[in-house]
Amino acid sequence: MNTFGWTRRALIAAATATVALGGAVQAQAEQMMESVHFLIPGGAGGGWDGTARGTGEALVNAGLVGNATYENLSGGGGGVAIANLIENAASSHGTLMVNSTPIVIRALTGEIAQSFRDLTMVAGTVGDYAALVVTADSPLQSMEDALASYREAPMDFAIGGGSVPGGMDHLVAAIVMQGAGEDPTAFNYIGYDAGGEAMAGLLSGEIDALSTGFSEAIALAEQGEVRILGVTAPERVPAYDAAPTFAEQGIDAQFVNWRGFFAAPGLPAEQLTAYQDMLATMMETPEWEAVRARMGLVNIYRPGDEFTAFLEAQEKQLGDLMRELGFL
Repeated sequence: MNTFGWTRRALIAAATATVALGGAVQAQAEQMMESVHFLIPGGAGGGWDGTARGTGEALVNAGLVGNATYENLSGGGGGVAIANLIENAASSHGTLMVNSTPIVIRALTGEIAQSFRDLTMVAGTVGDYAALVVTADSPLQSMEDALASYREAPMDFAIGGGSVPGGMDHLVAAIVMQGAGEDPTAFNYIGYDAGGEAMAGLLSGEIDALSTGFSEAIALAEQGEVRILGVTAPERVPAYDAAPTFAEQGIDAQFVNWRGFFAAPGLPAEQLTAYQDMLATMMETPEWEAVRARMGLVNIYRPGDEFTAFLEAQEKQLGDLMRELGFL
């Protein structure tokens, strides 16, 4: 689902003189930057860390960047890294900070003092849809079955997730229930400290369904652990097209946990354009495709103003829901 249009792609490819027959960028493209420093607001091994290091890997392997460096600066739900980038803006023009949907949620709740508006919007690059899953041997074969079970005994039907009430997994479940015509405040949500604990709760029967990222759901389904009841994508995702969307089941529930990059406030326009062109070119390379496939994510390239408009729409969607749920 790459929104990067052919005209822009052709211009970038021509500028870098790296177009092969059919418009594909050759493996060793012309270097576009000497180096990029990635600021990661969380610890090693997390989704932000994997996205930043995977992006740097693809940029270097494709020959677009000479060297990539990484800095993990965790704390404050990502707020420590954001504040650091803002405070050191003048000396941070060579830095890209990775982030994702939590920057929207945590700004709404006040967990972080800043928002995406305090940074330079570079581009959204990839996303992970969300899914509801049940155990592979569950009698629930579809979302219709799950809703029937819920309606028969609402408080006996529990949906769990690897985040606290009001966190992303809870909000996704609420979006699905609301899209199915149910009261998003009334269902029984059980929050766990992490996805692994939530999965254990599903396998033990403590919860009936699990709200999780689609990439994680694919891995669990391929292992024979779960059945995917629905995905928050607008249409079936080729990476696992056996999973039905909620939309095709008559449920208006679309959501994507995007991942993208920000720069310091006051970044010069020419530097911003260089970053956007570099990322857009990277996303057409086989080196990036290998990284993207490994992470199980989908391309959702949105540069600059498109990125801003997307985040503003998500902010409204989640803000309205969080107010309805009583979290704001």
